[in-house]
Amino acid sequence: MSVPDRVIQKGGIEVRKARERELLTIAAIRRGEGKRETEFLFNEKQRIFTFRRATTKTAEESARRLEDAFEKRAPVEAYLDEEKGFIRRISIAHGKELEKFERRRTFVEKPEKIHRIDLAKIDPTTFNIVDYYLKVPVFKLCKRVIPNYKKAKQVFDFCAEQSCHLPGPYDVPKCIPFQYVRDGCYARAHEMRRIITTKYGYCCEKVFSFAVDDFDRLAVRADKWGGCCVTWWYHVAPLVRVRIKLKMLNNFSADLAMVIDPSMFDKPVLLSSWLAAQENTVCDPDANVSLYSIQPGSAYAPAWGGSTTSFATDPSYTSTNSTLVNYRNLVTCT
Repeated sequence: MSVPDRVIQKGGIEVRKARERELLTIAAIRRGEGKRETEFLFNEKQRIFTFRRATTKTAEESARRLEDAFEKRAPVEAYLDEEKGFIRRISIAHGKELEKFERRRTFVEKPEKIHRIDLAKIDPTTFNIVDYYLKVPVFKLCKRVIPNYKKAKQVFDFCAEQSCHLPGPYDVPKCIPFQYVRDGCYARAHEMRRIITTKYGYCCEKVFSFAVDDFDRLAVRADKWGGCCVTWWYHVAPLVRVRIKLKMLNNFSADLAMVIDPSMFDKPVLLSSWLAAQENTVCDPDANVSLYSIQPGSAYAPAWGGSTTSFATDPSYTSTNSTLVNYRNLVTCT
């Protein structure tokens, strides 16, 4: 649930600033010591949040509510500063909104495993080959892979052309805010999955990356949107299988795992390249992809629980559409 945007002026230009009130579940609390702030991870947000002034009464009360909700595995009503990554206030979730939230919250029935990974030790020449390394059971559910890289690029370009930073008109009901990299990957990925499966008719899974060790984070440089650094605790994008033939090897054919992510790239990229881009230690010395998982396309966001993590779904695209609208006017680098 969200409240109306707040309109502000920047250089004489009207900008809408999202002000959200949402029901969220807490994935983890990273308790800081000394100068390191305590960090709060929400399943429904890829961004890592903190309190701006941890000594204020409101922040202290909100922190206690978060701790209590985390122990009880209960949702909270959160008021966030999306652009700055601050928690403004936390309230106890209750009443009809909580009932509606719990009733609407569904999960992937049989989620795939989450795998620990050390990117420095993988061999990218074999890692991306579906039948050689990525033998994920969910691949057996759909066999219509993208026939060649040219078609994969066509799919990518169509998705990228729906970006909210472009003037339109768009070929989808709601533009996709690729220009806002700081959060919303789950909604962008779900809308792209809808496009890939319904417009093009190809298989589409999701790939999730996680940074969950200590104070690790995923870190990328948003070169497409101004070059600033962006950090997350998880990221998700559509994963497609693309048939590649190599004439130099007697027409050797293989299905490669490729990621469609116009927020980070200008073309489809190999899964290994997508993961590696999130370990930019120049942006953050704690950048580290510790886990990854390939899930069915229905997976929307994690419901974190360590090695037994499940994944929430959004079959009606209610959360997807709400996030696409809330983030349509936001920018990454200011």
